[in-house]
Amino acid sequence: MSVVISDEILQTSQLTPREFCQEIALFLFQTGRLTIGYASQLADMQPNTFRQLLKQRNIPLYSYDVEDFELDLKNLRELGS
Repeated sequence: MSVVISDEILQTSQLTPREFCQEIALFLFQTGRLTIGYASQLADMQPNTFRQLLKQRNIPLYSYDVEDFELDLKNLRELGS
């Protein structure tokens, strides 16, 4: 599938086509919609280069929320019993 981005949108965003795709890839990765592999492919970057871009933008590689923490605590308690 191809997506066409109008010149008007690109000019308004002040991004090159490549930068536009990178921004979309960053957003989709950050929101959990794409894996790092697919996001780096969309950004037309090697995965390690995409990881560096994530680091520059302070976007974590992994999402660790309260539910994950509580599950870890539960598992640690069970292992300690």
